[in-house]
Amino acid sequence: MHTKLTDRSRSWRSIAARSCLLAGVFTCIYFVARRGIGAWYFQKKTPEAMQAAIFWDPQNAQYYDALATLRHFYADSEDPNEQVTLYERATSLSPQNAQFWADLGAAYDWAGNREGAMHAFERARELFPNSPEIQWKLANFYVRTGKAAESLRALRKVLVGGGVSREDAFALAERATQDKKTVLEQMVPPEAPILFDYLNYEAKEGDLSAAGQVWERLLRLKLPFELPESFFYLDMLVQKKKTEQLAKAWSALGERFPEKLGSLTASGNLVANGSFESDILNGGLDWRVVPVEGVKVSVDSVEAFDRKRCVRIEFDGARNVDYGHLFQYVLVRPGTRYRFSAYMRTEGITTDSGPRFQVFDAYDAAKEFATTENKVGTTGWTEQRLELKTPADTRLLLIRVARPASSKFENKIAGSAWIDEVRLTPEE
Repeated sequence: MHTKLTDRSRSWRSIAARSCLLAGVFTCIYFVARRGIGAWYFQKKTPEAMQAAIFWDPQNAQYYDALATLRHFYADSEDPNEQVTLYERATSLSPQNAQFWADLGAAYDWAGNREGAMHAFERARELFPNSPEIQWKLANFYVRTGKAAESLRALRKVLVGGGVSREDAFALAERATQDKKTVLEQMVPPEAPILFDYLNYEAKEGDLSAAGQVWERLLRLKLPFELPESFFYLDMLVQKKKTEQLAKAWSALGERFPEKLGSLTASGNLVANGSFESDILNGGLDWRVVPVEGVKVSVDSVEAFDRKRCVRIEFDGARNVDYGHLFQYVLVRPGTRYRFSAYMRTEGITTDSGPRFQVFDAYDAAKEFATTENKVGTTGWTEQRLELKTPADTRLLLIRVARPASSKFENKIAGSAWIDEVRLTPEE
């Protein structure tokens, strides 16, 4: 009898255990199904779908945060406190999520609760101190509340972390304070890529005084960088007629890159790399070659006049090219006499308009001081000479190889020209 009772008891316990296990499985399936349905609605990314996602999965903090963000984006509710409530629910469900706290801070700010916003933003920073996105939101809040020093510290971390446009960071910093020296010292980290971005930002904005401060800091820190990184700044100095700053910057680069720039200057010659023995830099005060259809420019090591290399310009014969795309800026003194000379040879140059040299004021093309003889057909190496005197307001010349378009019926130019030993020297 006792054995039968024991067997029955075991049987009931087994049934109960199986029933509990089955109920647990069904419960898990139920909640998993609810979460799956919630996730399905979440993917639709509309306020209505997000509300449905919350209905099916009310413990998912992400859904509350996303619904509040969508309502703000779509202006779905004029009452910011409704968004605050949703963000508060997200932070209560997931108190260790820094992004939810940052979103709550922004919502408090929209609602006019500056104290609550400060607490939420600082909580977000505590949880994720190196997040550029959170630091960016914090910086914007500090700017709106007049906390310049705090905003610059936050923006410094934004610049280091990335993820936000550096130009946007620089612009926000200058909303925080008009003292650009403070921005440079407190916000911009001593890293060459960021300093160059700030240098170019100020140059593009037209504040070459502030750009000069960035440039001086770059040189003073002796950070490694590549020479072409400086060319945008130099171009802005050219455009804004800052010839004195241009001369100092080019001289500083010569000290920094003696192996690249030291070989560009010959004794008494103001034209850099006049014999083309060094590679063309395409920037600064070296030669520049602007690509143009129908013309090919290359360095020739076979046909040089005197040394190892020269430049060859080839015209493909398919176009009436108005050419002036091999050129160089040259710093000069006003009211000074100069002698220009260069060697050129041609082969098979067609049309009545061939290549020649032109020298004129870099800021006024109408002030053409001189042009050399027009070269057509096939000629050997011949020296081209010019004498000129710079006016009282000329400090920068442009020297170029030019071929004006022909006005004749047979106007498509073909053939090649070689250039070597370009010189500009002041008369003693």
